[in-house]
Amino acid sequence: MDLRKLVFLIGFVFVLIILGAVGWFIAFLFEGEAPSASLQPLPEYISKTQKFTVAAEDKKRGLRAIKLSITQGGKETVLLDEKFSYEGILNRDGVHQVQKEISIDPTTLKLAQGELNITLKVWDYSRRGEGNLADLRHKSIVDTVPPSLRAVSRMHNVNVGGVGFAVYQTSQDAASSGVFVDDLFFPGYPDKNQAEKGIHHCYFAIPFDKTSNPKINLWAKDKAGNEAKTAFYYLLKRKKFREDKIELSDRFVEKLLPYFSFYPLDSEDSDIKKFLKINNDLRRENHQALSQLKDKTSPEKLWDGVWLSHWNGQTMARFADHRLYFYRGQRVDDKYHLGVDLASLANAPVLASNSGTAIFADRLGIYGLTVVIDHGQGLCSVYGHLSKIEVSPGQAVKKGQSIGLTGDTGLAGGDHLHFSVMLQGIFEPC
Repeated sequence: MDLRKLVFLIGFVFVLIILGAVGWFIAFLFEGEAPSASLQPLPEYISKTQKFTVAAEDKKRGLRAIKLSITQGGKETVLLDEKFSYEGILNRDGVHQVQKEISIDPTTLKLAQGELNITLKVWDYSRRGEGNLADLRHKSIVDTVPPSLRAVSRMHNVNVGGVGFAVYQTSQDAASSGVFVDDLFFPGYPDKNQAEKGIHHCYFAIPFDKTSNPKINLWAKDKAGNEAKTAFYYLLKRKKFREDKIELSDRFVEKLLPYFSFYPLDSEDSDIKKFLKINNDLRRENHQALSQLKDKTSPEKLWDGVWLSHWNGQTMARFADHRLYFYRGQRVDDKYHLGVDLASLANAPVLASNSGTAIFADRLGIYGLTVVIDHGQGLCSVYGHLSKIEVSPGQAVKKGQSIGLTGDTGLAGGDHLHFSVMLQGIFEPC
């Protein structure tokens, strides 16, 4: 290659480099990628002061300006309007990322009830027009008015350790409602015949171990999160529960322990200490498991008519009996009996007290072989100490249908049926 061709080639390459650099520079100055922008959360309703996180980013030319505004009834209110200066060569030292927290208070801003348009705009420093624009829009509904709520039923006489029943009415915007007993919530259910009028009914319970008078209120919440709470008339009656003294013998404990070989017990412990661990720790675990079954109950009423009792069953223990356990003359434990014990014949048929769906049918610690039937609307019946189970979870059960046979599985001293009723996971009188 002669010198002339070499000089031409070098010059051509140099021109290409210059043109490439110029092209890159122009493309960089006039780049067309919009900045990223986000607004969180994006609520469907605004009922009270709502905090928003505004975020924007542009890794290329950097951020020029950001503006957040709301519009209602043709009136625009600017909540954020910030411009960012151009810093350094090609804005290298300018703002490329920003995050702000902005609150919208319907009262302070005097917003009307109804639709609200939220707009977020972000510009970058591109030379293309006024810069690339990210334009995010969201519609919310301003709703700061709580639902209306009133009691319909008038007399509410409730035993401590019993169940009450209330009928009430809400406005149509109520999304959920029910009764609070202190911090315990009992959901209400629409009345089938008067649902269009907002009529609901609710079963609520007063736990037997409530020592102080609870506050009982009707409660409702709409989709926007507005809450209404109102008191209603009720009369609480206290009931005295029995005490039952139980003598624990070595023979009795030795007979019970083999059934609980599945439960982790310290082999170095005495038999009575093993029994007490079962009577306390396993009992607590079992009650938690039973209480959690409330999440599986149907919102529909599945029972109908009079409830059946165990055929020819003699009551051996009652609900909330305070059991005092003695061993070798010393009191070693005490527990409350959360159900009734009914004895008849050994291996007697156990009939479903009412119609529903079996939601548990398996071994359950101190209760032995156990069946739990969901009767709908938070109401369940429990059948423990069975010797045989005749239904499966998910199976529809008719009132009077045989679901198993009585036995002495679990922490039972002889063949009988342990029967309990739960309302929203809370044990109640049978």
